[in-house]
Amino acid sequence: MENAAQTDTGSSYAQQGTDAHALCEYKVKKALGYKVRDPTDDLEYFDEEMAECSDAYCEFIMEQVAAAKQTCPDPQVMVEQRLDFTRWVAESFGTADCIIVADGTMTIVDFKYGLGVLVDAENNSQMRMYALGALNLFEALYDIQTVRMCIFQPRRNNVSVAEVTKDELLRWADDVLIPAAALAAQGEGEYKAGKHCQFCKIKATCRKRAEYNLQLAQYDFAVPDTLADDEISMILDRADTFIGWVNDVKDYALEQAISGKQFPGFKVVEGRSNRRYTNPDAVVAVVTDAGYDPYERKLMGVTAMTKLLGSKKFNALLGSLIEKPQGKPTLVPESDKRPAWTINDFQEED
Repeated sequence: MENAAQTDTGSSYAQQGTDAHALCEYKVKKALGYKVRDPTDDLEYFDEEMAECSDAYCEFIMEQVAAAKQTCPDPQVMVEQRLDFTRWVAESFGTADCIIVADGTMTIVDFKYGLGVLVDAENNSQMRMYALGALNLFEALYDIQTVRMCIFQPRRNNVSVAEVTKDELLRWADDVLIPAAALAAQGEGEYKAGKHCQFCKIKATCRKRAEYNLQLAQYDFAVPDTLADDEISMILDRADTFIGWVNDVKDYALEQAISGKQFPGFKVVEGRSNRRYTNPDAVVAVVTDAGYDPYERKLMGVTAMTKLLGSKKFNALLGSLIEKPQGKPTLVPESDKRPAWTINDFQEED
Protein backbone atom coordinates (compact mmCIF):
# COMPACT_ATOMS: atom_id res chain seq x y z
CA MET A 1 0.00 0.00 0.00
CA GLU A 2 1.40 3.38 -0.94
CA ASN A 3 0.79 7.07 -0.52
CA ALA A 4 1.49 9.41 -3.40
CA ALA A 5 3.14 11.96 -1.08
CA GLN A 6 5.78 9.56 0.22
CA THR A 7 8.56 7.49 -1.28
CA ASP A 8 10.50 4.50 0.03
CA THR A 9 14.23 3.91 -0.01
CA GLY A 10 15.32 0.54 -1.36
CA SER A 11 16.99 -2.34 0.47
CA SER A 12 18.32 -5.79 -0.37
CA TYR A 13 15.26 -7.33 1.27
CA ALA A 14 12.93 -5.16 -0.79
CA GLN A 15 14.76 -6.11 -3.99
CA GLN A 16 14.58 -9.78 -3.06
CA GLY A 17 10.82 -9.43 -2.61
CA THR A 18 10.54 -7.57 -5.91
CA ASP A 19 12.41 -10.36 -7.70
CA ALA A 20 10.19 -13.02 -6.13
CA HIS A 21 7.04 -11.13 -7.13
CA ALA A 22 8.30 -10.77 -10.71
CA LEU A 23 8.89 -14.52 -10.93
CA CYS A 24 5.46 -15.24 -9.44
CA GLU A 25 3.79 -12.90 -11.91
CA TYR A 26 5.53 -14.62 -14.83
CA LYS A 27 4.60 -18.13 -13.72
CA VAL A 28 0.95 -17.30 -13.03
CA LYS A 29 0.51 -15.49 -16.34
CA LYS A 30 2.18 -18.37 -18.18
CA ALA A 31 -0.14 -20.86 -16.44
CA LEU A 32 -3.11 -18.72 -17.51
CA GLY A 33 -2.00 -18.92 -21.15
CA TYR A 34 -0.38 -15.52 -21.64
CA LYS A 35 2.74 -15.11 -23.75
CA VAL A 36 5.23 -13.72 -21.27
CA ARG A 37 8.98 -13.38 -21.03
CA ASP A 38 10.87 -15.35 -18.40
CA PRO A 39 12.54 -12.76 -16.12
CA THR A 40 14.86 -15.22 -14.36
CA ASP A 41 18.08 -13.97 -15.98
CA ASP A 42 17.31 -10.43 -14.81
CA LEU A 43 16.69 -11.34 -11.17
CA GLU A 44 19.42 -10.27 -8.79
CA TYR A 45 18.42 -12.61 -5.95
CA PHE A 46 17.13 -15.66 -7.83
CA ASP A 47 17.92 -18.98 -6.16
CA GLU A 48 16.45 -22.44 -5.70
CA GLU A 49 14.26 -21.32 -2.79
CA MET A 50 12.75 -18.52 -4.86
CA ALA A 51 12.05 -20.97 -7.69
CA GLU A 52 10.29 -23.38 -5.32
CA CYS A 53 8.28 -20.64 -3.60
CA SER A 54 7.09 -19.16 -6.89
CA ASP A 55 6.09 -22.62 -8.12
CA ALA A 56 4.07 -23.16 -4.95
CA TYR A 57 2.41 -19.75 -5.33
CA CYS A 58 1.46 -20.45 -8.94
CA GLU A 59 -0.02 -23.80 -7.93
CA PHE A 60 -2.02 -22.10 -5.16
CA ILE A 61 -3.40 -19.47 -7.55
CA MET A 62 -4.47 -22.07 -10.10
CA GLU A 63 -6.24 -24.00 -7.32
CA GLN A 64 -8.19 -20.84 -6.46
CA VAL A 65 -9.05 -20.29 -10.12
CA ALA A 66 -10.30 -23.88 -10.43
CA ALA A 67 -12.44 -23.39 -7.32
CA ALA A 68 -13.91 -20.17 -8.77
CA LYS A 69 -14.86 -22.00 -11.97
CA GLN A 70 -17.11 -24.29 -9.94
CA THR A 71 -19.58 -21.40 -9.52
CA CYS A 72 -18.65 -19.14 -12.45
CA PRO A 73 -17.73 -20.43 -15.93
CA ASP A 74 -15.52 -17.45 -16.75
CA PRO A 75 -14.01 -15.81 -13.65
CA GLN A 76 -11.81 -12.76 -14.12
CA VAL A 77 -8.20 -13.28 -13.02
CA MET A 78 -6.13 -10.12 -12.59
CA VAL A 79 -2.40 -10.35 -11.88
CA GLU A 80 -0.50 -7.40 -10.35
CA GLN A 81 -3.62 -5.25 -10.52
CA ARG A 82 -3.29 -1.62 -9.48
CA LEU A 83 -6.01 -0.54 -7.04
CA ASP A 84 -7.19 2.92 -6.04
CA PHE A 85 -8.39 3.57 -2.47
CA THR A 86 -9.02 7.31 -2.79
CA ARG A 87 -12.74 6.77 -2.27
CA TRP A 88 -11.84 6.02 1.36
CA VAL A 89 -8.27 7.31 1.88
CA ALA A 90 -7.03 10.37 0.00
CA GLU A 91 -4.29 9.81 -2.60
CA SER A 92 -3.76 6.16 -1.68
CA PHE A 93 -3.30 3.16 -3.94
CA GLY A 94 -1.72 -0.27 -4.01
CA THR A 95 -1.10 -3.31 -6.19
CA ALA A 96 -2.83 -6.63 -5.56
CA ASP A 97 -0.77 -9.67 -6.50
CA CYS A 98 -3.82 -11.58 -7.74
CA ILE A 99 -7.58 -10.99 -7.83
CA ILE A 100 -10.05 -13.69 -8.84
CA VAL A 101 -13.54 -12.34 -9.44
CA ALA A 102 -16.57 -14.57 -9.83
CA ASP A 103 -20.29 -14.22 -9.17
CA GLY A 104 -20.82 -14.41 -5.44
CA THR A 105 -17.19 -14.45 -4.29
CA MET A 106 -14.12 -12.35 -4.95
CA THR A 107 -10.69 -13.62 -3.84
CA ILE A 108 -7.66 -11.42 -3.22
CA VAL A 109 -4.28 -13.12 -2.80
CA ASP A 110 -1.19 -11.40 -1.42
CA PHE A 111 2.21 -13.07 -1.83
CA LYS A 112 4.60 -12.46 1.04
CA TYR A 113 8.20 -13.53 0.48
CA GLY A 114 9.55 -12.15 3.74
CA LEU A 115 10.63 -14.28 6.69
CA GLY A 116 10.55 -11.64 9.41
CA VAL A 117 6.87 -11.30 10.31
CA LEU A 118 4.19 -14.00 10.13
CA VAL A 119 1.28 -12.29 8.37
CA ASP A 120 -2.35 -13.11 9.22
CA ALA A 121 -5.24 -12.39 6.86
CA GLU A 122 -7.73 -12.04 9.72
CA ASN A 123 -8.47 -8.37 10.47
CA ASN A 124 -5.64 -7.39 8.14
CA SER A 125 -6.14 -3.72 7.27
CA GLN A 126 -3.95 -3.85 4.16
CA MET A 127 -5.88 -6.79 2.75
CA ARG A 128 -9.19 -5.13 3.53
CA MET A 129 -8.07 -2.02 1.68
CA TYR A 130 -7.10 -4.15 -1.31
CA ALA A 131 -10.52 -5.77 -1.09
CA LEU A 132 -12.19 -2.35 -1.11
CA GLY A 133 -10.17 -1.29 -4.15
CA ALA A 134 -11.07 -4.50 -5.98
CA LEU A 135 -14.71 -4.16 -5.00
CA ASN A 136 -14.69 -0.63 -6.38
CA LEU A 137 -13.46 -2.01 -9.71
CA PHE A 138 -15.70 -5.03 -10.12
CA GLU A 139 -18.90 -4.68 -8.10
CA ALA A 140 -20.75 -3.19 -11.07
CA LEU A 141 -19.90 -6.24 -13.22
CA TYR A 142 -20.28 -9.08 -10.71
CA ASP A 143 -22.72 -9.86 -7.93
CA ILE A 144 -20.11 -10.01 -5.17
CA GLN A 145 -21.42 -10.94 -1.74
CA THR A 146 -18.35 -12.52 -0.10
CA VAL A 147 -14.71 -11.41 -0.11
CA ARG A 148 -11.93 -13.95 0.56
CA MET A 149 -8.52 -12.58 1.51
CA CYS A 150 -5.55 -14.94 1.32
CA ILE A 151 -1.98 -14.46 2.52
CA PHE A 152 0.47 -16.84 0.85
CA GLN A 153 3.80 -16.78 2.74
CA PRO A 154 5.72 -19.89 1.63
CA ARG A 155 8.98 -19.30 3.49
CA ARG A 156 6.99 -19.36 6.74
CA ASN A 157 4.73 -22.24 5.61
CA ASN A 158 1.87 -19.83 6.12
CA VAL A 159 -1.39 -19.78 4.18
CA SER A 160 -3.87 -17.58 6.00
CA VAL A 161 -7.44 -17.06 4.75
CA ALA A 162 -10.14 -14.71 6.05
CA GLU A 163 -13.63 -14.07 4.74
CA VAL A 164 -15.96 -11.10 5.18
CA THR A 165 -19.24 -10.20 3.57
CA LYS A 166 -19.45 -7.21 1.28
CA ASP A 167 -21.60 -5.40 3.84
CA GLU A 168 -19.12 -6.10 6.66
CA LEU A 169 -16.27 -4.76 4.55
CA LEU A 170 -18.10 -1.55 3.71
CA ARG A 171 -19.08 -1.05 7.37
CA TRP A 172 -15.44 -1.43 8.37
CA ALA A 173 -14.50 1.19 5.79
CA ASP A 174 -17.07 3.65 7.18
CA ASP A 175 -16.54 2.95 10.88
CA VAL A 176 -12.79 2.30 11.07
CA LEU A 177 -10.84 3.17 7.93
CA ILE A 178 -12.26 6.59 7.07
CA PRO A 179 -12.02 7.99 10.66
CA ALA A 180 -8.48 6.62 11.07
CA ALA A 181 -7.40 8.08 7.72
CA ALA A 182 -8.89 11.46 8.68
CA LEU A 183 -6.92 11.50 11.95
CA ALA A 184 -3.72 10.51 10.16
CA ALA A 185 -4.20 13.27 7.58
CA GLN A 186 -4.41 15.78 10.42
CA GLY A 187 -1.29 14.41 12.09
CA GLU A 188 -3.34 13.02 14.95
CA GLY A 189 -4.17 9.55 16.22
CA GLU A 190 -2.13 7.20 18.42
CA TYR A 191 1.21 5.71 17.45
CA LYS A 192 1.55 2.00 18.19
CA ALA A 193 4.87 0.20 18.05
CA GLY A 194 5.33 -3.47 17.20
CA LYS A 195 6.75 -5.88 14.64
CA HIS A 196 5.04 -3.93 11.84
CA CYS A 197 7.44 -1.02 12.48
CA GLN A 198 10.06 -2.56 10.19
CA PHE A 199 8.01 -1.39 7.20
CA CYS A 200 7.71 2.23 8.40
CA LYS A 201 9.55 5.08 6.68
CA ILE A 202 10.57 6.68 10.02
CA LYS A 203 11.45 3.42 11.78
CA ALA A 204 14.95 4.61 12.74
CA THR A 205 13.87 7.83 14.47
CA CYS A 206 10.40 7.02 15.84
CA ARG A 207 10.23 7.81 19.57
CA LYS A 208 7.38 5.34 20.15
CA ARG A 209 9.38 2.51 18.62
CA ALA A 210 12.39 3.41 20.78
CA GLU A 211 10.27 3.34 23.95
CA TYR A 212 8.79 -0.02 22.94
CA ASN A 213 12.19 -1.64 22.39
CA LEU A 214 13.92 -0.09 25.37
CA GLN A 215 11.44 -1.85 27.66
CA LEU A 216 13.85 -4.79 27.35
CA ALA A 217 16.45 -2.69 29.18
CA GLN A 218 14.74 -3.47 32.49
CA TYR A 219 16.32 -6.93 32.38
CA ASP A 220 19.79 -5.35 32.28
CA PHE A 221 21.38 -8.34 30.53
CA ALA A 222 20.32 -10.72 33.27
CA VAL A 223 21.68 -14.27 33.28
CA PRO A 224 19.05 -16.35 31.38
CA ASP A 225 18.57 -19.00 34.09
CA THR A 226 17.59 -16.29 36.58
CA LEU A 227 14.63 -15.17 34.49
CA ALA A 228 11.07 -16.45 34.88
CA ASP A 229 9.54 -18.40 31.98
CA ASP A 230 7.10 -15.60 31.12
CA GLU A 231 9.98 -13.09 31.07
CA ILE A 232 11.93 -15.30 28.66
CA SER A 233 8.84 -15.62 26.45
CA MET A 234 8.47 -11.84 26.34
CA ILE A 235 12.13 -11.36 25.49
CA LEU A 236 11.96 -14.00 22.74
CA ASP A 237 8.88 -12.32 21.30
CA ARG A 238 10.69 -8.99 21.06
CA ALA A 239 14.26 -10.13 20.41
CA ASP A 240 14.18 -9.93 16.60
CA THR A 241 12.28 -6.64 16.75
CA PHE A 242 14.87 -5.23 19.16
CA ILE A 243 17.79 -6.34 17.00
CA GLY A 244 16.08 -4.91 13.92
CA TRP A 245 15.55 -1.58 15.66
CA VAL A 246 19.19 -1.36 16.76
CA ASN A 247 20.37 -2.10 13.21
CA ASP A 248 17.96 0.49 11.79
CA VAL A 249 19.34 3.11 14.18
CA LYS A 250 22.94 2.18 13.25
CA ASP A 251 22.18 2.37 9.50
CA TYR A 252 20.44 5.72 9.92
CA ALA A 253 23.28 7.14 12.03
CA LEU A 254 25.89 6.05 9.46
CA GLU A 255 23.91 7.61 6.62
CA GLN A 256 23.59 10.87 8.54
CA ALA A 257 27.26 10.85 9.60
CA ILE A 258 28.41 10.37 6.02
CA SER A 259 26.30 13.40 5.13
CA GLY A 260 28.20 15.47 7.71
CA LYS A 261 26.23 15.09 10.92
CA GLN A 262 28.28 14.43 14.06
CA PHE A 263 27.19 12.12 16.88
CA PRO A 264 29.08 12.69 20.17
CA GLY A 265 31.65 9.97 20.75
CA PHE A 266 31.55 8.53 17.20
CA LYS A 267 33.35 9.09 13.90
CA VAL A 268 33.25 7.66 10.38
CA VAL A 269 36.27 5.58 9.33
CA GLU A 270 37.14 3.41 6.36
CA GLY A 271 35.98 -0.17 6.86
CA ARG A 272 37.86 -3.35 6.00
CA SER A 273 38.05 -4.43 2.38
CA ASN A 274 39.39 -7.41 0.47
CA ARG A 275 41.91 -7.45 -2.36
CA ARG A 276 40.53 -7.94 -5.87
CA TYR A 277 41.81 -8.12 -9.44
CA THR A 278 41.68 -4.93 -11.47
CA ASN A 279 41.59 -6.85 -14.76
CA PRO A 280 40.52 -10.54 -14.48
CA ASP A 281 41.26 -11.24 -18.18
CA ALA A 282 44.81 -9.93 -17.83
CA VAL A 283 45.31 -12.06 -14.71
CA VAL A 284 44.22 -15.18 -16.62
CA ALA A 285 46.61 -14.39 -19.47
CA VAL A 286 49.61 -13.73 -17.19
CA VAL A 287 49.09 -16.84 -15.02
CA THR A 288 48.48 -19.05 -18.08
CA ASP A 289 51.65 -17.79 -19.76
CA ALA A 290 53.53 -18.65 -16.58
CA GLY A 291 52.41 -22.27 -16.96
CA TYR A 292 49.70 -22.40 -14.32
CA ASP A 293 45.95 -23.02 -14.47
CA PRO A 294 44.20 -19.94 -13.00
CA TYR A 295 40.84 -21.66 -12.64
CA GLU A 296 39.52 -23.86 -9.85
CA ARG A 297 36.99 -26.58 -10.70
CA LYS A 298 33.81 -26.63 -8.63
CA LEU A 299 30.55 -28.52 -9.06
CA MET A 300 27.63 -26.26 -9.89
CA GLY A 301 25.11 -25.67 -7.15
CA VAL A 302 21.64 -27.21 -7.39
CA THR A 303 20.04 -23.96 -8.59
CA ALA A 304 22.67 -23.30 -11.26
CA MET A 305 22.48 -26.92 -12.44
CA THR A 306 18.67 -26.73 -12.65
CA LYS A 307 18.98 -23.61 -14.78
CA LEU A 308 21.57 -25.30 -17.03
CA LEU A 309 19.58 -28.50 -17.64
CA GLY A 310 16.01 -27.28 -17.28
CA SER A 311 13.67 -28.61 -14.58
CA LYS A 312 12.45 -31.69 -16.49
CA LYS A 313 15.88 -32.91 -17.55
CA PHE A 314 17.32 -32.06 -14.13
CA ASN A 315 14.70 -34.24 -12.40
CA ALA A 316 15.15 -37.04 -14.93
CA LEU A 317 18.95 -37.13 -14.67
CA LEU A 318 19.60 -36.11 -11.08
CA GLY A 319 16.35 -36.60 -9.19
CA SER A 320 17.65 -39.71 -7.41
CA LEU A 321 20.84 -37.88 -6.42
CA ILE A 322 19.17 -34.94 -4.71
CA GLU A 323 18.23 -34.73 -1.05
CA LYS A 324 16.96 -31.98 1.21
CA PRO A 325 18.51 -32.42 4.68
CA GLN A 326 16.47 -31.81 7.79
CA GLY A 327 16.78 -28.24 9.02
CA LYS A 328 18.37 -27.28 12.34
CA PRO A 329 16.09 -26.82 15.37
CA THR A 330 14.69 -23.29 15.57
CA LEU A 331 12.60 -21.71 18.31
CA VAL A 332 9.60 -19.87 16.79
CA PRO A 333 6.24 -18.47 18.01
CA GLU A 334 3.32 -20.89 18.32
CA SER A 335 1.61 -19.07 15.44
CA ASP A 336 4.22 -20.56 13.05
CA LYS A 337 2.51 -23.11 10.76
CA ARG A 338 5.31 -25.67 10.89
CA PRO A 339 4.65 -28.76 13.01
CA ALA A 340 6.45 -28.83 16.35
CA TRP A 341 9.37 -31.18 16.85
CA THR A 342 9.33 -33.53 19.82
CA ILE A 343 12.24 -34.37 22.11
CA ASN A 344 12.68 -37.65 20.20
CA ASP A 345 13.10 -35.69 16.95
CA PHE A 346 16.02 -33.78 18.44
CA GLN A 347 17.63 -36.93 19.86
CA GLU A 348 17.37 -38.75 16.52
CA GLU A 349 18.88 -35.74 14.72
CA ASP A 350 21.78 -35.62 17.20
